[in-house]
Amino acid sequence: MADTRSATERDAARTRAQKHFTASEERDSQIKQLIESERSATDTKTAKLRALRLAKEEEERAAARNAPPAPPKARARKPRAKTA
Repeated sequence: MADTRSATERDAARTRAQKHFTASEERDSQIKQLIESERSATDTKTAKLRALRLAKEEEERAAARNAPPAPPKARARKPRAKTA
């Protein structure tokens, strides 16, 4: 069965389909760029928070090293059992 469409109709259909796929690829590209920028921002924020946490932990360790030793705790006595 022969194709009844003319060459120009086929070309027009091909052009429309190609425009559709090109637009879809552009949207995909934009979404990938957005995801990458969000991931980069999250990675930057995570690195900053990690650095702050490590600095705080080091500060706490230094304070613990320089702090005077805690006095020993008094032991609680058990009550004696009454003997009859």
